[in-house]
Amino acid sequence: MGQRTVLVTAHTGKQRALRSARLVASRLAAAGVAVRTLAAELSVPGADEVPAGPAAAEGTELVIVLGGDGALLRAAELSRPAGVPLIGVNLGHVGFLAEAEPDGLADVVDRVVSGDYVVEERMTIDVTARGNGDVIASTWALNEATVEKAARERMIDVVVEVDGRPLSQWGCDGVVCSTPTGSTAYAFSAGGPVVWPEVEALLMVPISAHALFAPPMVVSPKSELAIELIVSVETSGAVLWCDGRRK
Repeated sequence: MGQRTVLVTAHTGKQRALRSARLVASRLAAAGVAVRTLAAELSVPGADEVPAGPAAAEGTELVIVLGGDGALLRAAELSRPAGVPLIGVNLGHVGFLAEAEPDGLADVVDRVVSGDYVVEERMTIDVTARGNGDVIASTWALNEATVEKAARERMIDVVVEVDGRPLSQWGCDGVVCSTPTGSTAYAFSAGGPVVWPEVEALLMVPISAHALFAPPMVVSPKSELAIELIVSVETSGAVLWCDGRRK
């Protein structure tokens, strides 16, 4: 069996996160675990610096990220292509996605070194954008995919479908399609329910819908949610966001 390797990443805008990341990296290295960092993000003596990208976590055992939920969502873009687990240490304000707090930093490293951890699987959403039937983009989301109005002064008009069946038509500011993981993020702010991460489900939450009947919906994880944009002179164009990072 080859040497174990861990990718350590951090919120570059927080000096506290960078200091903590260097501490984690040095403790791992002292225990004989090879450390990988992202070039131009974190410089640690003896660490292997690699370019940020889909291949950054290839061949690692796991990814450790220090920061808030934004930093963890960024790290998920590295860990998912490699199929390796991700553990977050919360150095942000809320940290719904993180598994550990700063005072548990040493314990996190010790448990990683000893292999004393359990991997919890989380759902993601496959996302496809189409224009007149043609595929514009295909991507994924850990928290949510959100269709939002592009112009502040106008609503968008949408038809919402579940598994090919039209549900309703609303004027609204947008629609959130969320995983249980994302139920404590944008979907929660828009009035959706909190769903336990182990529950397999998809959420559909309208944003400021101008309608008498536009409640949040919870559907099967196998369902396909479709948000069709109805374009007219009274409505604006729309933007599709994934995890608030990719559009």
